[in-house]
Amino acid sequence: MFRPLRRLYDWTLHWAETPYGPLALFIMSFAESSFFPVPPDVLLIALCLGAVTRSFRFAMLCSIASVLGGLLGYAIGHFVWYDGSGQYSVVASFFFKHIPGFTEELFKRVQTNYDRYGFWYVFAAGFTPIPYKVFTIASGVFEMNLAGFTVASAISRSMRFFLVAGLIRVFGEHIKSFIDRYFNLLTVVFTVLLAGSFLLVKFMPGRERHGADSAPGGTNMAVSITNILEVTR
Repeated sequence: MFRPLRRLYDWTLHWAETPYGPLALFIMSFAESSFFPVPPDVLLIALCLGAVTRSFRFAMLCSIASVLGGLLGYAIGHFVWYDGSGQYSVVASFFFKHIPGFTEELFKRVQTNYDRYGFWYVFAAGFTPIPYKVFTIASGVFEMNLAGFTVASAISRSMRFFLVAGLIRVFGEHIKSFIDRYFNLLTVVFTVLLAGSFLLVKFMPGRERHGADSAPGGTNMAVSITNILEVTR
């Protein structure tokens, strides 16, 4: 990990040892959804370990803040990502240069089929280690339906944070090393399996009578999500 990012990570973590931990969790969860580089899981885990019985309360706080921050990311993409001539704005250029996870290549990749599969893109980014902030802004840039964006964000972020909190609530401190090592991998596996399930649709008995377009739609969505998982590794 680069030294400045490591210092930022340690700074984030230290808030768990202060009375302002929950407030810091809310602010950082909000900010991480559009520009802050350290995922809120870091502070969430520390707070849950320090007060196990309040784990679900912390997860709720984290989820609400993350979704609200996602709406800020959506607004950035919708209103200020391009300048009047249709070129990347100063804001967009700043993100590409200074915010980890943002690249022009990734934006070009995710634009494919975004109007059709944007809900699943946001869901995958919200649940897995794919940079969620990239997709909050992309959703605004590509004018994804705001209600669909909000629902996808609320479901995926809540699933992620409540799963972390639930594991700590049940298993306590012993689960921390497992979460650190394997949690992100498991979320990716789950999402790949979810995408793969759409590929299986084409092989289900009776699908032929629904027409030729139904199966390719599932195939395209699965391939698109898999491509995004690949480019954001």
